[in-house]
This record gives sequence, structure tokens and C-alpha cells, in this order.
Amino acid sequence: MHPLDRIPAVRRIETDRSDVFAIEITGFVTGADVENLYGLLEGAYALHDRLNVLVRLTDYDGSAWDEISTATAKEGRQHALQHVERCAAVGDPDWTDRAAGFFEKLPVELKHFPAEAEADAWAWIGAREIRQRV
Repeated sequence: MHPLDRIPAVRRIETDRSDVFAIEITGFVTGADVENLYGLLEGAYALHDRLNVLVRLTDYDGSAWDEISTATAKEGRQHALQHVERCAAVGDPDWTDRAAGFFEKLPVELKHFPAEAEADAWAWIGAREIRQRV
């Protein structure tokens, strides 16, 4: 990575359970970030039939979802419906109402947690973060 390259907005968070997928989203999410997220999820789906997911929003500044093709979004939704059991959203904004529309029949349990209740979100999905040393 070149020092002037933009830092990706989506970062994987290590957890103590391999069947829990956690990410942190920081700043503005580009179409490339969404494609990266879908790739990370596909890798997790290949390893586990069912997953719990945690999404931490930190200094979120919007997204360019309109840069993603309709076919890609549809495939992402179908795969999430097949594989995701619970999804904890931590931080602001609370996008769970909008995501509920994304998951038409809603077999996915979605729950929002304010940033100060992140420990409750981890407990709800049954995992813990493994902090990385830098």
C-alpha cells in the first residue's frame, strides 16, 4: 500500500469464534469497500453454513451503495439470507430498520446497540473480540 492510498473503510475484526464474522466500518464506504466486504463474507460463508455477524460503525460518513450493481446486491442479500442468523449493529446511525427491508422475509435477527453498549452486542452474538496489537 502506498502512503497516499486511501485506507479501506471496512476492516475485519478477529473474534474468539470462527463462526462469528465481525467488521468495523470507518468513514466513507466506497463501492470498492462494499465489494471487499462481500468478498470477506463469501470467504466466511465457504467455511460456515451459519454465521452471526457484528458490524461496528465508527465515524461513519456515508456510503456509495449506488456504485454496486443490482445483481451484486441481490446476490449479497440471497447469501446473507442463507447464512446469517444474527446481526448486531453497533454505533450510529442505526440502519437496522433499513436493513430489515433488505432482508425481505427477515429470517435474520437484527439488533442495534449504541456504541456504549458494544459489550452487550458481543454477548448477544455469543463472541468476544480478539484485540490485535499494532
